[in-house]
Amino acid sequence: MYKKILTLSLFLLFAGYGCVAGGSDVDRTIQAQGQMIIQNQQKISDLQSDLDILRGQLEETKYQLNQTIERQKMIFQQLNNGAGFSVTPSAATQEESSDSTSNTDAAPSSSSSNLSNWSTSGDDKADYNFVLQYINDDKQTDDVIAAFKNYLKAYPKTNYRANVNYWLGQLCYKKGNKDEASSYYATVVKNFPSSPKAADSLYKVGLILLDKGDKKNAKTVFQQVVNKYPKDKKTVELANKKIASL
Repeated sequence: MYKKILTLSLFLLFAGYGCVAGGSDVDRTIQAQGQMIIQNQQKISDLQSDLDILRGQLEETKYQLNQTIERQKMIFQQLNNGAGFSVTPSAATQEESSDSTSNTDAAPSSSSSNLSNWSTSGDDKADYNFVLQYINDDKQTDDVIAAFKNYLKAYPKTNYRANVNYWLGQLCYKKGNKDEASSYYATVVKNFPSSPKAADSLYKVGLILLDKGDKKNAKTVFQQVVNKYPKDKKTVELANKKIASL
């Protein structure tokens, strides 16, 4: 505020001085310098705005990196437990399975090291965990997508529907299929609003809109994240930073 007042005062001073002195070369030089000060001040303000946006993007990148690290830890833990699964349900598994009848993860019937010939076994929990262990395997992304789609067909009433739709959104987004990803994210938000994946899914819808240049609707979606999911502190913080940058 002080800088803005100082800049305005200088401009008025130089303009007034020019009028009194009759517009001499010196006066015009002073006026030009005053205008240059104002222009430089505007450039500084623009650079500050760009810096704020970059800070928000950095925070978002850190958040996504932390998510990736946590998922990798979960997968490594599953692989180190012999049959490829955790003895107790992982965080991702627990989110939509609070009413599960079993406290342990059953090992899948298939012992295949890839998903190319995988088929459902009839045990939705074991099958979910089996596919999940390949979620970060870039070489099998297409197979994971196909497996999760088959999973939803085989288990239309499974408690893992929200999780599966979320992971399909993540995988499609990674492949650049943003419209398809947005559809899966929207399914989580619409059909499973109380899921722990809902806030991040809605936030990702906003990111996709922003990627497409639709800043108005993206801002509306980010505001919905803040309003609907105030308890999800990290996602709300990211949404607020996006709102501030738009």
